[in-house]
Amino acid sequence: MIRTTLLATAAAFAFGALAAPATAQDIAITNATVATGDGSAPMEGATVVIRGGKVVAAGRGVAVPAGTRTIDGAGKWVTPGIFMPVTDLGLADVEGVGDSNDTRAARSRFSAALDASTAVNYASQHIAVSRAGGVTRASIVTAPGGAIFAGQGAVIDTGADRNAVVASRAFQMVTLGEAAARIAGGSRVAAYAELANALREAGEFAAGRWQGDGNLLTRADAEALAPVVTGAQPLYVHVERAADIRAVLSLPRRYPKLKLVLLGVSEGWIVADDIAAAGVPVIADPLDNLPASFEQLGATHSNVGRMVQAGVKVALGGLSGGITGPRIAPQFAGNLVALSQVPGATGLTWGQAFASISSIPAEISGFGGRFGVLSAGAAGDLVVWDGDPLEVSSAPVQVFIDGIEQPLDSHQTRLRDRYRDLDEGTLPKAYDW
Repeated sequence: MIRTTLLATAAAFAFGALAAPATAQDIAITNATVATGDGSAPMEGATVVIRGGKVVAAGRGVAVPAGTRTIDGAGKWVTPGIFMPVTDLGLADVEGVGDSNDTRAARSRFSAALDASTAVNYASQHIAVSRAGGVTRASIVTAPGGAIFAGQGAVIDTGADRNAVVASRAFQMVTLGEAAARIAGGSRVAAYAELANALREAGEFAAGRWQGDGNLLTRADAEALAPVVTGAQPLYVHVERAADIRAVLSLPRRYPKLKLVLLGVSEGWIVADDIAAAGVPVIADPLDNLPASFEQLGATHSNVGRMVQAGVKVALGGLSGGITGPRIAPQFAGNLVALSQVPGATGLTWGQAFASISSIPAEISGFGGRFGVLSAGAAGDLVVWDGDPLEVSSAPVQVFIDGIEQPLDSHQTRLRDRYRDLDEGTLPKAYDW
């Protein structure tokens, strides 16, 4: 009986946040420091207006429509919600417990056909913690297991409702370099043979010529890769070494419709001009600065800054810290601002740094102008901060998604509140719900 009661209570806590209001509010936040997320510098004394779940206007001199709920933003910062690409939000509850972890399918018969959107747990506490950190949108994907293809990623929101998936099958992910060499048989040569064969068979499927006999892909994997070959679905390629990056950039010569996105790219700065010339966007970890492997010997803190300086579109992602990573994205972006003050190093301006965790990842994910930016017509995703969001001492005080104010509590905050009061009662503290 006790166990049943505890499970029921735990479920009530887990899903309690879902009782939040489900309708968008018309809101104006005035007299705040506003960053629109488009790369420009923050504006003091500005106003943001949201109506019907969408941004109406943001800037100085914006008129507030009569009857609109107005929040005095004096002393506060207002930004678009953070968009974190390539996470595993909602795919694992306890990382070390296999039953609750859907981040990898190493023994599956399928690879490219894996669809991350089918396993999203909208009640995941990691989503709640990220939401409280100002993350309002993210892309998710499983990790490669027994094949070089990781599967199809999805775009989600972090709202406290049951509809987390914004777009399923938004992109396909493949890993190359050292990891792919191990999976494919011990050599990069084998990994590229796997990739070439898969794209060939997918091309045959797209052209209606695919035959099951003698093919290496399952029908489901060939079907999943067909949109990649035709250019209908982007291909995210995890690669680190400069030579590997150049090899990937050459793929469109053979497959001209490929829409590439590079992920990782520790040595991207070495071939930044080539990446920029190819017009291929990058998702990079700004703190990936150590030669942790032979394909990362050129890793440096200046990697992101140098690529941006060369004209590469760079979003921050793949952040260290696994499923706890997205909420600390502003800290990572702030480090790049600080780096710009270090002699000999290359960082980003404040506007560039915030864009790398807002509008740019949204653009790479196919939602440019809709998410990660405060401009007319964009989704009403905004965060009110108690200070500069790129400073570690600042935190969100209000988060809106599609104009709906979101709860900022989570299992972590409830544990904090329970054990803040240490008065001893007749029962152990665990019974003090």
